[in-house]
Amino acid sequence: MKKCRNCGNRFEPRFNTLEKFCWNPECKTIDAMEKLEKLKQTQKRESNDRLKRLKNELKTRSTLKNDLQRIFNQFIRIRDQHQRCISCGCKLPEKYDAGHFYSVGSYPNLRFNELNVHAQCVECNHHKCGNVHEYRIGLIKRIGTDQLDQLEQIKHQPLRLSKPEIMELVNIYRSKIRELKKNT
Repeated sequence: MKKCRNCGNRFEPRFNTLEKFCWNPECKTIDAMEKLEKLKQTQKRESNDRLKRLKNELKTRSTLKNDLQRIFNQFIRIRDQHQRCISCGCKLPEKYDAGHFYSVGSYPNLRFNELNVHAQCVECNHHKCGNVHEYRIGLIKRIGTDQLDQLEQIKHQPLRLSKPEIMELVNIYRSKIRELKKNT
């Protein structure tokens, strides 16, 4: 005698000793419906994964760089959330920017350099055009003159990122964000 998995009634298997359900059609139907639901969920998950992969493959380098910029800026904001504005030294408001010392337009190769980007209040970043003179003073205090000299040396080196390199950087900064959130 065996015990039915669904209803719990005792039954004697007719064809196979591995039978799990009694002869009540509802018990077998419930099991079949559960298996069908699991299969649908698996197929949906695989379909979503396939769709995500296809979407990423169809993205242009420009779109991927914009995605990376958004994630990189989010990393900078989380990294510097307990700091003060790099330019004016004020306490950071609820909404603040990831301000670049060397602008992205003039020095695109420093766009994703962590030494070049720091939390900056919106007033300094937008209304005072980056408040560059004060930014430099704050940057020297924060990273030191050696690293600032290093930035100045590499500011004219070209940076060409391929799609796989950009996607790898996206993954790196996503993991850094998770790590920072976990530690706070």
